Amino acid sequence: MRDFLPDDVRRRQYVIGVIADVYQRYGFEPLETPAVENIETLMGKYGEEGDRLIFRILKRGEQANSGAADLALRYDLTVPLARVVAEYRAQLPKFFKRYQVQPVWRADRPQKGRFREFYQCDVDAMGSSSLVVEAELLAAAADVLEGLGFIAFAIRLNHRQVLSGLLEASGIPASQHGEALVALDKLDKVGRDGVAAELVAKGLVDGSDAAALVQLFGTDERRTNGEVLGQLRGDMKGHEAGLRAVDDLEQIVRLTAANRAGAHIRIDPSLARGLSYYTGSIFEIAVPDLAGSLGGGGRYDELVGMFLGSQVPACGISLGLERILVVMGERAMFPPALVTASADVMVTIWSANTAADALQLAGELRAEGLRVDVYPEPDKIGKQFKYADSRGIRFVTILGDDEAARGAVAVKNLSTGEQHVVPRADVATLIRKNG
Repeated sequence: MRDFLPDDVRRRQYVIGVIADVYQRYGFEPLETPAVENIETLMGKYGEEGDRLIFRILKRGEQANSGAADLALRYDLTVPLARVVAEYRAQLPKFFKRYQVQPVWRADRPQKGRFREFYQCDVDAMGSSSLVVEAELLAAAADVLEGLGFIAFAIRLNHRQVLSGLLEASGIPASQHGEALVALDKLDKVGRDGVAAELVAKGLVDGSDAAALVQLFGTDERRTNGEVLGQLRGDMKGHEAGLRAVDDLEQIVRLTAANRAGAHIRIDPSLARGLSYYTGSIFEIAVPDLAGSLGGGGRYDELVGMFLGSQVPACGISLGLERILVVMGERAMFPPALVTASADVMVTIWSANTAADALQLAGELRAEGLRVDVYPEPDKIGKQFKYADSRGIRFVTILGDDEAARGAVAVKNLSTGEQHVVPRADVATLIRKNG
């Protein structure tokens, strides 16, 4: 959990602004939910490992010493969304599309780009099982990343039923699929040998079969999506649900060929995603030379039903704001024009007698749309200039006795050293013209 200094906040606001702008252009509406949920709302939705990472809030008052928890900090934005849809279903449109940018908390082990408190940027569509939903979500995510300057990224695509089909074809019963998927989800972290060892340790396969199973889920970036689909159909060995899932993947590839996501789609049979609520398509966004992903998501048609009692189709994708910021900072991806100064102009104070007039000038410039700081003390003018320069403020105004008598203001450009005396009404125009 971190503090964010002004430059950090400006970068965060820039990225969030790009994300919100793109999502609004796709017709998604904003939503916010509380930081705290009832603990039973969250438990059992993220798998065994996820449940261990939930920040529990102990009971208060007379039960404070019981050690029991009845509330918890929000773990993600998807489960709270499902609760909201169940609670306000009658007030929401049939096809509810929302985006949400808020912090979540996980009792995780901090590492590079991974924190205990972090922001998620979610976009979800509720109410339709059409694969057009997946195509639109992936297009929106691709537009966001391209808008931020990412070019070489891959959208890894898979399907939960494809995973089930491959596991069943390998002789692993459905009751053990959850454990197997948790292990397979670590392929990019511990490699094939590490996953094979975990599968054996959990008693899911014999040592001689582990390498073959991991190989079945392997991927080769040189293969086309069509070649991967063909291989999957052969590996399914007649598994009907798995074959239907392969058809879904093929349709998603076809639909995204018409939008910005198409060039980035890569079918990846090794993609598992550990969260237990996914029921269909799943996806993650990867960039070269980065461990982990920039975001991920999938279809979760049964989650809302846990709260509502009837099924509501749903699909969504979450972008990891913190990791995006880390990558953009390391790779110098923030635009040069991104404003880092706290103000466009600083109004100096010539003397205690002119302070009121200086404040009035600041108000006039703010009314013209400029960001204006005021040096609070009548220090030596050179000291005031030096302070403005240290803050990255390019312009300063001087309203001395002579200028005030003539209804004029001196404006100095600290970048060039040029100084002009102009009528008071023309100060904002001069700054904008040379800014």
